[in-house]
Amino acid sequence: MSLKEPLHVPCYHCGEPCEGSNIALEDKIFCCEGCKMVYEILNENDLCRYYQLDDQAGISLKGRRQEHYAYLDDKEIREQLIDYSNGEHTRVRFHLPQIHCASCIWLLENLYRLNDGITQSKVHFTKKEIQLSYLESQTSVRKIVELLASIGYAPAINLGDADRPKEKAVSRRLYFQLGVAGFAFGNIMLLSFPEYLGLSSEEDQFFQHIFGYGNILLAIPVVFYSGWDYLRSAALSLRHGHFNMDVPISLGIITLFVRSVFDILTTGGAGYLDSLAGLVFFLLIGKWFQQKTFYHLAFDRDYRSYFPIAALLKDGAGERSVPVQKLDPGQTIIVKNGELVPADGLLVKGGAQIDYSFVTGEAEPVHIPIGEKLYAGGRQVGERIEVTLTKKVSQSYLTQLWNDEAFQKDEDSTTQRLADKVGRYFTFIILLVSFATLAYWLPRDLSIAINAFTAVLIVACPCAVALAVPFTFGNSIRILAHNQFFLKNIHVLEGLRNIQSIVFDKTGTLTGVRHTEGQYVGEALHALEKQMVQSLVRQSAHPASQQLDQWLGNTGGPLEISQFEEIAGQGVQGVADGRQIQVGSRTFTGAPPTAGEGVFIRIDGDIKGRFEMGSRYRLGLEEVVQSLKTRYRLFLLSGDNDRERAHLEPIFGGKDALLFQQSPGEKLQFVKKLQADGKKVCMIGDGLNDAGALRQSDTGIVLTENTNNFTPASDAILHAGQFHRLPLLLDFARKNIHLVYAAYSFAVAYNIIGLSFAVQGTLSPVVAAILMPASSITIVLFGVLSSNLLARKMQLHIWGDKNQSIV
Repeated sequence: MSLKEPLHVPCYHCGEPCEGSNIALEDKIFCCEGCKMVYEILNENDLCRYYQLDDQAGISLKGRRQEHYAYLDDKEIREQLIDYSNGEHTRVRFHLPQIHCASCIWLLENLYRLNDGITQSKVHFTKKEIQLSYLESQTSVRKIVELLASIGYAPAINLGDADRPKEKAVSRRLYFQLGVAGFAFGNIMLLSFPEYLGLSSEEDQFFQHIFGYGNILLAIPVVFYSGWDYLRSAALSLRHGHFNMDVPISLGIITLFVRSVFDILTTGGAGYLDSLAGLVFFLLIGKWFQQKTFYHLAFDRDYRSYFPIAALLKDGAGERSVPVQKLDPGQTIIVKNGELVPADGLLVKGGAQIDYSFVTGEAEPVHIPIGEKLYAGGRQVGERIEVTLTKKVSQSYLTQLWNDEAFQKDEDSTTQRLADKVGRYFTFIILLVSFATLAYWLPRDLSIAINAFTAVLIVACPCAVALAVPFTFGNSIRILAHNQFFLKNIHVLEGLRNIQSIVFDKTGTLTGVRHTEGQYVGEALHALEKQMVQSLVRQSAHPASQQLDQWLGNTGGPLEISQFEEIAGQGVQGVADGRQIQVGSRTFTGAPPTAGEGVFIRIDGDIKGRFEMGSRYRLGLEEVVQSLKTRYRLFLLSGDNDRERAHLEPIFGGKDALLFQQSPGEKLQFVKKLQADGKKVCMIGDGLNDAGALRQSDTGIVLTENTNNFTPASDAILHAGQFHRLPLLLDFARKNIHLVYAAYSFAVAYNIIGLSFAVQGTLSPVVAAILMPASSITIVLFGVLSSNLLARKMQLHIWGDKNQSIV
């Protein structure tokens, strides 16, 4: 390779032509100093495998101005960008629009080899996002951004609203590709009019040749710009030793282009460039429609449908429960023991012990002093605290935390297995059929052979398998979200179909918190003692604590609580006004066996008495249980005594289905026992004393009632106001799988009919090019409209008000 003739040599890093460049290193040519610098960085750190994954993995830096990132040293700007920091470990997310291939992912997930301060980097390919963890003592946000920019991945930094999507529905590049293909398609058809009209006189031949050359010039950008993504994807697929659906499409594009250029240059024929331009144009129309539809489904779920959780707002009117999406910066909220910090804020009151395992995976609580920052996703362990918010609640950030790999369960997806099998064998079979068709027609009619060969490659479409699940299930979880039943992801929707047993928690799940009836039995409490008891139970989010708080009413305002502790399934204790107080079960407070049952009060070692709370069951409980019993085996687990057994046995159908005085560990073991017997188990609880059972179950559903009990252990969140519709919602989830199978059936019928015409040579490539994206669009429309129709038939809300209240 001569270094003196770089014009025809592609840049070793980015693959673009080295137009007059003499920039070289060893035997490698580069189009600019930027590309050379990136290669040197990768080479020095033994990261050149980057180039082996994709021939054109690199991103051209030619003509790009040097960005200056000194402003990232500003503390306020840094605080807007980071997701979490404890002064030592920090997490940050960046949108990298340059991400486009496997090489990008590999390089970005090996950034720790370029900067010792980076401890972990994870790429979200579809969102073009990278999440980084780093050590504050060794690097900074500015240094990381400068590193990313130096290797061609300058982040698109947005210092505006953190909860706005950073991507447009469709990339600007796709619009340009579509515009080029549409412009060329129209003009090639215009220049082909003599051929369409059959004009073949000698005086017309000159113009026919000129028009043919013009068509070639118009077709070149169609193939190598508008169709480049298909060609590149196919080349990468073949390089890794497998076939994807872009292989036959690319083969069809190349066949039409080469055959047409040969025809025009050698025989003066018209070629098939109109079919080629039409093929690429209609393929891009299909891609545009898919991206636009999927974006709006995802946007509607991530930015308009809010988790049905609430926070306790403190203002001039006192304390009131409000939906998290209505919280604004500057407002002060109360976070109780076990509750989530919904947005970044400053601690203004209380002893904060924050468990950031939801964010970092580290379960050891961190002490936060007054005035310091708390990050969204942390969970308070201890007394209740007051937090003044500095950011709005980010629904998309909470969704990302919920879907973290640490909280994923092993999913056995029938639809995914089927899609994988089709994707593995479909392309290979189509290639066999297309070459068999070519072999059959070639000795008979060259024109039909080319048309039939190309039509077979283009018309065959496995898209239904790839598109049916994300669009049908994606729209369905959007619909369920508008009905205040929020699923973690589409795998949960399919998992609900396989459920055989449902296990209910009782307190806070089957029973409501509001309008509680009860009575106090024992030594009368004077005003200060009532105030101390109420101040203690207000630290807890447990339903029994909330019921007792309501029953006590206004006792004169909260007292300071120290040494607060909550024992799961037992009770709470702490010190108020210098006196030791315990509120909880008989065994927790040390009450004698003859004392009866209820919630006991112990002050300075003396049992004062007990509260007997009446259980008010949720609206429609009996109808819900009777409906679910026809399809599932039902169980009820409760940490309470069995005084409600006589009421519940007739509803659940026998004493074997009811288990009382169950600790959190016993609930977990019960779920494990059912699974050991081969059952698929759904656990429905409030996420407080049953988090272990929720996580162990195949599908865990948390019921919320104006409380902040969002937990990563759950797979779904259902607002208590929708409890009476639980059978309907589960039935809707179960029926969605039939819509996917219907889409698969459509795919089979489409491909059989399309191929039967194509192999006979009666289907032109341009018609095949229309049918192929049309079938994809049909699947998308079928998935969205069929799930909408099913929801309408089942009287579910299809579109909801993004500001709908859950209180």
